[in-house]
Amino acid sequence: MWKKFKRLFIIKTKFEAFLITYALATGAVARGQDYLIQYPGWGGKMLFLAATGAVFMAGAKMIEAIELHRVYGTEY
Repeated sequence: MWKKFKRLFIIKTKFEAFLITYALATGAVARGQDYLIQYPGWGGKMLFLAATGAVFMAGAKMIEAIELHRVYGTEY
């Protein structure tokens, strides 16, 4: 039973990584819009870029980890 539960938290395919990245990006854009309202001007724009940029960096790392797993074939 625990193996099935553990499987819910393991990303095995690029498609799963893209779905997670999309969900995180949607939340980051909503947070960025709040930053633009709270901090008008240059500061809000920089916070918006930081929030969305961090998501895409994390998404790239997830995809890279999946590719490395295929190359080296380590077990979960």
